[in-house]
Amino acid sequence: MGQLIFFAAVGAAALYGYRAFKREAERVTAKVRRAEREQANRSQGTLVFDPKTGEYRPAKD
Repeated sequence: MGQLIFFAAVGAAALYGYRAFKREAERVTAKVRRAEREQANRSQGTLVFDPKTGEYRPAKD
């Protein structure tokens, strides 16, 4: 019975680690793609619309 609990805990930890790794990889990929687009357009930042104020502001990472 103890072995079953141990392997279930190891499996849950592996699943959590995999999901965290995947989420971080997607975040980094999006940041790199955004930087590549800015480089291609020769821009110095990406603007996003703020609906509260009605103004455009630089995007925050």
